[in-house]
Amino acid sequence: MAELELLVALNMIPNLGAVRIRELLNYFQTYSDFMNATRTRLLEVPGISEKICDVILEYKKRVNPYEEIKRAAKLGAKFLTLDDERYPQLLKEIYDPPPVLYVLGEVAVLNLEAVAIVGTRKPTPYGRKIAEQMARELASLEINVVSGMARGIDSIAHKGALEAGGTTTAVLGCGIDIVYPPENYNLMAEIIKAGCVISSFPMGFRPLPSNFPARNRIISGLSKGTLVVEAAEKSGSLITADFALDHGREVFAVPGSIFSPYSRGTHKLIKQGAKLVENVDDILEELNLRKSAGVDMEKGSVISLEEMEVLNLIDYHPTNVEVVVQKTGKAPQEINAIITRLQLKDLIASLPGGYVMRV
Repeated sequence: MAELELLVALNMIPNLGAVRIRELLNYFQTYSDFMNATRTRLLEVPGISEKICDVILEYKKRVNPYEEIKRAAKLGAKFLTLDDERYPQLLKEIYDPPPVLYVLGEVAVLNLEAVAIVGTRKPTPYGRKIAEQMARELASLEINVVSGMARGIDSIAHKGALEAGGTTTAVLGCGIDIVYPPENYNLMAEIIKAGCVISSFPMGFRPLPSNFPARNRIISGLSKGTLVVEAAEKSGSLITADFALDHGREVFAVPGSIFSPYSRGTHKLIKQGAKLVENVDDILEELNLRKSAGVDMEKGSVISLEEMEVLNLIDYHPTNVEVVVQKTGKAPQEINAIITRLQLKDLIASLPGGYVMRV
């Protein structure tokens, strides 16, 4: 497992990208080893050109991962790396997933079934109504609504999920300590309470236009499908849809008026093969999500995020309770209480010798 300090430091150096970071992690075992690396050693790493080497040498003395980790902890943020079992599984499956994620809120929601909702920053009343309705209905089924907390459709989707009492995840195109757009300060606080806010960018990283394709790639990577509500013909939402296709995920689009410029993007997607969506059932059927992540439809058991986190660590063969305790970091008595609730809901069975298993 790579040292967190090394991962954080590499992530703070501009223009490296996931591929080069992975190569550097394979070559350097510790942060101190990396810091002591000469130019000659750096150039031995695959993918490190003279130009990139100059960037590394310039920045590696500037970055301070210890201070970054301390700042993140003060904010209440957690780090997720590819070695972490809590790292979102769907995101891990895409080509070159981000090596480091900063997370504010409940980490467990990142492994719930998820659908992304994206669209224009200037929605029509029709688009606003559709985005809110879709988000509410998905969230009420315990499906995590993922978006980018931008103005317009993104913010409406987050609010719809919150109003339904569900979970939602916001992916930022800036450091996790920055609220962007600034008017979403209260919305971001509410998202953190009911879900999580994540970023792949270092603390203090400004919301530059060049950041948003990487942000959009994470939105689609976290989700089983991406719904585009309204979008112009050239739109960031279409970039998100393209990433979803690259990941092998489903793309959905809501039809609109042929007279509206904000329907041209969605109509283009439909012409290219995106599934036309008239109601939430169209999404559920395509993604086989009629049985939601947090509700066992046959037993009628509602599962909390806390219970879901523990349930995800219990397999269909005997699992040692001590292992569950270690992986969650929770107190044994707290885990035992959660396991008891899962047993009462007939989701797991207790076995001799301190073992449990899913049923």
